Amino acid sequence: MLVGVGEASFISLAAPFIDDNAPVAQKTAWLATFYMCIPAGTALGYVYGGFVGSQFNWRVAFWGEAILMLPFPILGFVIKPLQLEGFAPLESKQTLTSVETNVSETGDDGMPAADQPFTRGSKSTSKLGDQFTRFSKDMQVLLHDQVYVVNVLGYISYNFVIGAYSYWGPKAGYSIYHMSNADLVFGGITIVCGILGTLSGGLILDRMNSTISNAFKLLSGATFLGAIFCLIAFCFRSLYVFIALFSIGELLIFATQAPVNYVSLRCVRPSLRPLSMAISTVSIHIFGDVPSAPLVGVLQDHIHDWRKTALSLTSVFFLAAGIWFIGTFLKNADIINEDEEGQSATSIREKTKPLLEGNNDAENYCQP
Repeated sequence: MLVGVGEASFISLAAPFIDDNAPVAQKTAWLATFYMCIPAGTALGYVYGGFVGSQFNWRVAFWGEAILMLPFPILGFVIKPLQLEGFAPLESKQTLTSVETNVSETGDDGMPAADQPFTRGSKSTSKLGDQFTRFSKDMQVLLHDQVYVVNVLGYISYNFVIGAYSYWGPKAGYSIYHMSNADLVFGGITIVCGILGTLSGGLILDRMNSTISNAFKLLSGATFLGAIFCLIAFCFRSLYVFIALFSIGELLIFATQAPVNYVSLRCVRPSLRPLSMAISTVSIHIFGDVPSAPLVGVLQDHIHDWRKTALSLTSVFFLAAGIWFIGTFLKNADIINEDEEGQSATSIREKTKPLLEGNNDAENYCQP
């Protein structure tokens, strides 16, 4: 649970930070590089856990991971806080807070000293109420955004399959193809395809011109083709044919990582990007990979055939592709680009206005 809290807060800030600092022509490629680490890390976990568990003990695997992760929370306390577009500068917030604190401590606000504790409590309650009201309004904006809702629904369906693959994949591989080292096989396929597929998806979207419409086209097309290859792979009895076709399918499936998060970032105004990413992350876990593992287990207990279970699970990819295909027909203007164009126009007017005013003053001065 604590790891999940850390992951949600990290992804909510990391993706907007990359979007702010990446070159315009390479934004999706940068996002792809970041999201490439998720499937690669998951796959490495299979290999790492299987190797350490067999050589030493399963507890050693957890202790080793905890030691490796220790520098990152330390850096979180040491490094300078992020400054994202759409938010007030940190210095202005600190100045305002210090002024309010000084006023409260000195009593310069005209309040009697006896009434100040009650006033502070009222202000704290008022701030919490304001934050809750703002959160409610922001959630209403997200839920009424058709592009965002369609993108997240497709992502939920997609993650439903990915989550079940990661949990039941080695078991299914052992039962269907009698793999003695199913963890290493699925882990190796996921590492290679996760890295190459995620990077390829970001580079392709950049080449296509990074727009929300093109992102939906890539999402629906790659998922549809990937589902076909994965579905056909489970139909063959040969292990080598399965590995070849399933690898192509996963290569296409993982090409969606950068485009799907690009849509979540670019379909909302800058100040909503952290919340957009947070709700997306929470939704794909609560409605996607969390229920998928037990539901697939129930299905397998009912039909007692891992091949049919795998085929049924893989078919959910077609649902994700269909939902994302709907997104290509929605009005999907890039809000951040519109804001940047508006800010550019405003800055140009502000820069030219003093010059014009100065010319008018000079003309008036020269006139007799």
